[in-house]
Amino acid sequence: MSQIVVEGLTKTYQIAEREPGPWGAVRGLFRRRYRRVVAVRDVSFSVESGELIGYVGPNGAGKSTTIKILAGILVPDSGRCRVLGRVPWRERVAHTARIGVVFGQRTQLWWDLPVIESFELLRDIYRVPETVYRKHRDELVDRLELSPLLDTPVRQLSLGQRMRCDLAAALLHGPAVLFLDEPTIGLDAASKLAVRDFLWEINRERNVTILLTTHDMDDIEALCSRVIVIADGEVFYDGSLEGLRARVTNERRLIVDLEDPGLPLRVEGAVEIQREGHRRVLSFDPTKTPTPLLIADVTAKYPVRDLFVENPPIEEIVAQLYRDRER
Repeated sequence: MSQIVVEGLTKTYQIAEREPGPWGAVRGLFRRRYRRVVAVRDVSFSVESGELIGYVGPNGAGKSTTIKILAGILVPDSGRCRVLGRVPWRERVAHTARIGVVFGQRTQLWWDLPVIESFELLRDIYRVPETVYRKHRDELVDRLELSPLLDTPVRQLSLGQRMRCDLAAALLHGPAVLFLDEPTIGLDAASKLAVRDFLWEINRERNVTILLTTHDMDDIEALCSRVIVIADGEVFYDGSLEGLRARVTNERRLIVDLEDPGLPLRVEGAVEIQREGHRRVLSFDPTKTPTPLLIADVTAKYPVRDLFVENPPIEEIVAQLYRDRER
């Protein structure tokens, strides 16, 4: 049974406009001009229990608006939406007891309180039994390595530390569904890896359903088997990462480290697209040039230190998908 069902969801905003300068401000007092912006247009998708889905798109595509509707923060203009069998904006108290939400640019912790006191307040708000709360808290503190931070006021935490604390806060009451809006924004490499590992674990071990919005395609590639791509408020791809790649290109890349950095690398069926020191990057289509034959050709003609095959970066695939759509 689907835990999240979205059908024909539409949300528009009315934005006030005024002419620049002081006279524009005066005119705006007497006659306001408005323009309507469609944030989400006829969006439909469903999410099964235990899925970890990437919800991606450019700035202004409608990702955060969708998350806010699913969380019960916004009311859509039209369409149908149910999360765990409830309409989010009509049954907000019961709904929020079963979901967790993390907004990367906002915190649900109290700015001047130590982290542990914020956790205690959230326990009271969600009415979590003491024994359940202690079990969840201790597990989250251990997994996210929060022990040194518990007595620190939230305002004194680094961004990476705060994000780990926010993740723990969103999971203290044991939600079945977790909505994450840019949870790794601004984090350093070590913090990103810690957050990714944690999300992978709770998805696999607790079967928590996760909807993740992010601009970091490494997050998507590391965590998600399914991706929903949205642009201009509309869904225009919903499927696997492999299917997304196949929709855009068959390209593969052979990365070769040569013994002699001065050698040019020329082989039939592949094009050199990058050269740096000993390393050469070749682009090829495996449907036309089989990978084993290409590797055999390269190793027969050149002294090779190392080589490996990889897909083009997923961000290049998504960017090309946007460009193709705009044509």
